[in-house]
Amino acid sequence: MQTTIQPPLSNIQVELLKLYSVGVPDEYLPDIKRMIAKYLFEKASDRADKIWDEKGYSEETLKKWISGDE
Repeated sequence: MQTTIQPPLSNIQVELLKLYSVGVPDEYLPDIKRMIAKYLFEKASDRADKIWDEKGYSEETLKKWISGDE
């Protein structure tokens, strides 16, 4: 039986519900949470690196921000 889920659920929520519907053991949940967190962190880090490069920031820029010079 195919169930269609409509918003307000996001696409990731729908996929997780599909996963849980097959009976994921509770002991898997911490690992799944870590995998999701790691994935999202890597995406955010990659995006931040891209912006950093596009703006031409450097170690000197960071030092100025920390010292309050800019």
